[in-house]
Amino acid sequence: MKILLYACIALSILVSCKDTGSDRPEQASKVEEGIVYGEYSGVEPTTPEETEIYEPVPPRVVSKGSNGVPSDAIILFDGTSFDQWMMVRDSSEVVWHLNEDGSMTVKDKTGDIVTKEQFGDIQLHIEWRSPAEVEGEGQSRGNSGVFLQDLYEVQVLDNNDNDTYVNGQVASVYKQHIPLAMASVPSGDWNTYDIIYHAPEFNESGAKTKSATITVLHNGILVQDHVEIKGTTPYIGWPKNPPHGKGPIRLQDHGDNSRVSFRNIWVREL
Repeated sequence: MKILLYACIALSILVSCKDTGSDRPEQASKVEEGIVYGEYSGVEPTTPEETEIYEPVPPRVVSKGSNGVPSDAIILFDGTSFDQWMMVRDSSEVVWHLNEDGSMTVKDKTGDIVTKEQFGDIQLHIEWRSPAEVEGEGQSRGNSGVFLQDLYEVQVLDNNDNDTYVNGQVASVYKQHIPLAMASVPSGDWNTYDIIYHAPEFNESGAKTKSATITVLHNGILVQDHVEIKGTTPYIGWPKNPPHGKGPIRLQDHGDNSRVSFRNIWVREL
């Protein structure tokens, strides 16, 4: 009886070992089914020098001045003039208010302004504030917008105790993407937008082959996380995708005495 018992135990151990062994190749194959990077294929390096790269050397960029503007940035507005801007309506000199504190304020019902220079992929920094004296409600309170390539709007709005449709609230990609958070400071204080924008691409026939993407930090809080811009951002209708190249940055006059102000605007081309 003991011999039979020992034989059963031995057979059980042998089967268990075989089962365990058969699992290993299957587990290994599952690991290998992930993303494969061509530059890391071939014979595994055996020294640290084989995976060290020395060129190209990244350019040195430092922050300068009291506003911390990067040394390779294009300054679009520093509070001294509208030299980098023009009116949309007729490309004339800007008639918005140039303030003594180094900011500019929308002059109601005069129209939008755009940069004279055109841009594609960019990092954009812009500061804005709604009036401390609150007037209006919904979309008629401190409303403006920052348009990339003159087509794609990041909403500017005083949303403090002021509900509206969420795909049109502050820091939304207008009518497309709801912000991840509402990060506004009190009305009358300065907000910041830091935007990383990659332009769409079109083929020779004018069809879009790659959508634009945008990341937005509102007062240092991530509110748009590399989202896809599906097309233009109209007030009425679906997004459209007209083929285009580089375009200006546009700031909106909403036309309802919004009195939004802007300052410290700079851009880095990517």
